[in-house]
Amino acid sequence: QVQLVESGGGLEQAGDSLRLSCAASGRPFSSYAMGWFRQAPGKERGIVAAISWSGSVAYYTDSVKGRFNISRDNVRNTVYLQMSSLKSEDTAVYYCAAAYLARFRVEMVVDDRTYGYWGQGTQVTVSS
Repeated sequence: QVQLVESGGGLEQAGDSLRLSCAASGRPFSSYAMGWFRQAPGKERGIVAAISWSGSVAYYTDSVKGRFNISRDNVRNTVYLQMSSLKSEDTAVYYCAAAYLARFRVEMVVDDRTYGYWGQGTQVTVSS
């Protein structure tokens, strides 16, 4: 089992920056690829970014490329999502998730069914 706890959400203004954290406990954190997903009201949950177990490979959905950065600290068992130039359309509940993957494949990391462990979510609200 892996337990995930997100933090760092809040109310921000457009153009601001915010960093989300996801602390993991349980099985060795470094064994898992990690993803950040988000779900806005009335919309399906979708991938934001994902990172391989080593941190050497990352994926970003097009709408956040150049604005968001995913990173991980395998000593602190934490994955981060640094968000900058926030837009109102970034408003959502953000979830981190863990997946045990033999290989970091895009078609796998963008699919929420790949992930076996989820945090409870943290709300990010961006006012324009």
